[in-house]
Amino acid sequence: MNELELKIKVKVFKHLHDLKPADEALVRAAKHALSDSYSPYSSFKVSAAVLLENGEILTGTNQENASFPAGICAEGTVLSAASALHPGVTIRKMAVTVKSVRQVINYPVSPCGICRQRILEYETRFNSDIEIIMMGEEGEVYSVSSIKDLLPLHFSKADL
Repeated sequence: MNELELKIKVKVFKHLHDLKPADEALVRAAKHALSDSYSPYSSFKVSAAVLLENGEILTGTNQENASFPAGICAEGTVLSAASALHPGVTIRKMAVTVKSVRQVINYPVSPCGICRQRILEYETRFNSDIEIIMMGEEGEVYSVSSIKDLLPLHFSKADL
């Protein structure tokens, strides 16, 4: 038997203001959009903001449904908006942030597995990595250069 060790590189920033100004602005756009989250069942608000190649920033939030878990995640909302409003425009970066009614989330929260796969599809489709910046309500900020860092043994159209 052999073992395969997989490693990822995560940039860790102590505070939001330690990011480059453009990255800080992207996270702040996501934080601002948290109030648009419709999360009456989980009380867990999630927001995502993307920076498009044309410089535009779009936001999306989680939208829950009484037929839980039939809602849509923030990442899926903003990716769909980007495709609908700006078809063919590459996504360069995505910021994800959260807020809970039950507790303060003072650590970065990453996209769920389904959203990781969705983001990977966009990277594959446009042949371009998407930097993922993650932050809780406060505290450290994590950044990875590609969703592949969070999904190392990924499945893509190359596997079909």
